[in-house]
This record gives sequence, C-alpha cells and structure tokens, in this order.
Amino acid sequence: MQLKPLYIKEFPKALPLKKLLGPSFIILGLGLGSGEVILWPFLASNFGLGIIWGAIIGITLQFFMNMEIERYALVNGESVFVGFARKLKWLPFWFIFSTFIPWIWPGIAASSAKLFGAVAGFENTGLLTVILLVLIGLILSLGPVLYKTVENLQKILIAIGVPSIFILAITLADKTAWSSLAKGAVGIGEGYFLLPLGIPIASFLAALAYAGAGGNLNLAQSFYIKEKGYGMGKYAGKITSVLTGKNEDVSLSGSTFETNPENIKEFNKWWKNVNIEHFLVFWLTGTVTILLLALLSYSTTYNTGQSISNINFVISEARVIGERLAPFMGTFFLLITGLTLFGTQLTVFDATSRILSENIILASGGRLLEKHIRKTYYIVLWLQILAGIVVLLLGFTEPLQLVTTAAVLNAFTMFVHVGLTLWLNKTSLATHLKPSGWRVAIMVTAFLLYGGFSIYTIADRLF
Repeated sequence: MQLKPLYIKEFPKALPLKKLLGPSFIILGLGLGSGEVILWPFLASNFGLGIIWGAIIGITLQFFMNMEIERYALVNGESVFVGFARKLKWLPFWFIFSTFIPWIWPGIAASSAKLFGAVAGFENTGLLTVILLVLIGLILSLGPVLYKTVENLQKILIAIGVPSIFILAITLADKTAWSSLAKGAVGIGEGYFLLPLGIPIASFLAALAYAGAGGNLNLAQSFYIKEKGYGMGKYAGKITSVLTGKNEDVSLSGSTFETNPENIKEFNKWWKNVNIEHFLVFWLTGTVTILLLALLSYSTTYNTGQSISNINFVISEARVIGERLAPFMGTFFLLITGLTLFGTQLTVFDATSRILSENIILASGGRLLEKHIRKTYYIVLWLQILAGIVVLLLGFTEPLQLVTTAAVLNAFTMFVHVGLTLWLNKTSLATHLKPSGWRVAIMVTAFLLYGGFSIYTIADRLF
C-alpha cells in the first residue's frame, strides 16, 4: 500500500503516570508464560541458581529495547513496522515470515493443558490443548475492543499470580536457597561461574530470549502504545471485534509534531513517565517474578532425584508444595501457572495477529487497504490457531521442546529487529528526540549478544 506522509498535528499534553498503566502489563504477560514460568525455572531445577544472572541481563536488555520501540510510536503515532516499511519496502515480507514460523509452535498452550490435565487427573492432553487454542480464538473474537480485552485479562492474571508466587517462595525457600539466588545474580553457581558444564546452549539462549516477551513480540509494544493513546497515538484508531465491536477507522500511517521547544519539553515529560511505567510494571515486576519462580523451582525440585527433563518439573514443584504446606496449595499452584500460561498464549496470538495483519497490508502492494486490517487480523488469528492444531496432529506435542524451538528461532529475530529499531530511530527522528549515546550502546550490546548466541547455536546444530 501507499503510505501517507507524516502530517503535522498538535502534540498532546503528557498524561500522569496513573493514567499510563496498561501496555506494560501486556508485554509482561507475553513473557510470564514462557521464560518466567517454564524456561528459567527449568534451568534452575537442573543447574541451580548460578545461571539466573542471564535472566536479569535478558529482561534489562528487553526494557531498553521496548523503550526504543515505544519511542518511535510515541513520536509518530504509528507502529515501528510502518516505519520500517517507509525505509525498505520488502521488510514487511521478512516480518510475516519471521513472526509466523517461530510462533506456530503451540508450546505455551500445550504447557497450560499439561498442568490443567495434572489437576484433572488425565495425561493425554492433546485434545485439551486444541480446546484451549479454540477458546483463545473465541475470546479474542468476541471482545468488543481488542486492546481492552487483552489488557484487562493480563491485569487480572498478574494481580493474582505474582503475589501468590511471592508468598509461596517466601514460605518455602530457606536461607541457603536465598543465598544461592543472591550469588546466582552475579553468576556464582555451585562449582561453576556463569555457565555450568553440560548446559544446553540452545536452552540458555531460549531462556535469554524469553526473559520478557521475545522475538518480534517486543515490536508489538508499538501497537499497544498507539492504542492506549500515548503521545501521537492519540490520533490512531483501535481494532474492534468483527462480531461485537463497532467499526473504527484505523490508519496505519501516523502523524508527528513540530520539534519546537514547547513540544520537546512535553515529549520529555511523556518520555519520563512512560519509562517509569515500563520500569515498574515490566522490569521490576518481571524481574521479581523470574527470580521468585526460579527460587521456588530450586527450593522444591533441585537435587531431589526426580525426573525433570520436561514440563513435568512444574508438576513436581506442585507435589512438593502440597507435601510441605497442604495438598490444595499444590493444586492452587498448578491452576495459577496453568492460567498464566493460557493468558500468555492468548496475548501471543493477539500480538502475532497484529504483526502479521499489518505487515500483510503493507506487503500487498495496494491490493489490501487499511480498512481491511480488522478482517485480516481475525483471518490471520484463526489461521495461526489452525496451524498450531496441525503441528500437534503431526506429533509435536512435548511442551518444553515446542517452547525451546520457538525461543531459539525468536532469538535470531530479536538480533534482526534490535538492529533495525536502532537504525530507524537514529535515521528517522529529529535530533532532540533520538536515543542518547548510552541507550545506543545498550542496544548495540543487545544486537551483538543475540547475534552471537544465535550464530553459536546455529553452528552447534549444523556442525
């Protein structure tokens, strides 16, 4: 499609912090069910807490990555994908490919089904996974305003899940466990520094990529910024349900503002407030959750001689929690983690459907128009659900394998989009709105880290 130029409009006044809460809950929810609930606790179960430094580095890098993604949407009121398409017309094809392939593996939904199956007492959870996938499609299809549906769901799940994990970890962890966590934060493990012998690099890379959202999902933050009405996003429309919502005009092309002293001062207020919001909700809440879930896993399953080579380590955790506290507490833990995983899979489908539908419109060469984005979103959503069901029918049913496969693929896509986002902001924004030197340095570090790990993992698999 032919993108409209960025018209100049009035820059909205900065909102107070309490009115900005929302988008970071969604991006946090994208990470809770993969890195936080599955991968980092799995590594802690097998290798102790000496590897937890990687989680802290991973989520810190993602904080700065997400803020650069927010920066572009805040200034121009459009997603970074539109910004990329303004630079290189073929980039939408890359984002279609690099979003669909890594995320058709329904590992998060399969993990959720496995835990719900453990509560209900049946092992064959393939059918339950399919039911959960269809249920997610129905929830996203029936909510009148899509953004509010996803935001409200994640707020509820996080409000219940995080305090519950905190209480369980405080209750079950002894002084030795807390000491191991503190040492692990600086890379000191039990008989190793940074990485233990025998740790699968692919699993560590997967966990590093999923310390937060992961893959192209970080880029979806620009959609949520826009639909929440941050900055120039005030002038953008929202995606509504084709069944229950009223149709809104959604323009992919955004608008910007004059870079006069008054607007720059207002931008700085916005920038300060959105940084605080993202720090408190995404980085602080996310970091505490990762650390406590890893601590809980370590305290209940490490060095116990139990089989924890797959997602069963969560079931082992629940068994120990039930033995040490009360049986219903183990069941409660399984339900909370299962619901968290379900919420994550729902949010993943929302984010990937947004990414795919927008890039399909951008790549269509004018054959599809902005008015088609709502229908395209729901077609893509159900195609992904169908693809996930096909993957399950083909026999790829082990949740941890599915999650690790997706995460390794997504680490490479992060390597690409970190470089593209930095390039976009450095070349598209006015001088006073560009990232500072130290933020550039952090983005370059993330680019090199994800790139280096990805190349190592690919070479290790091939040779």
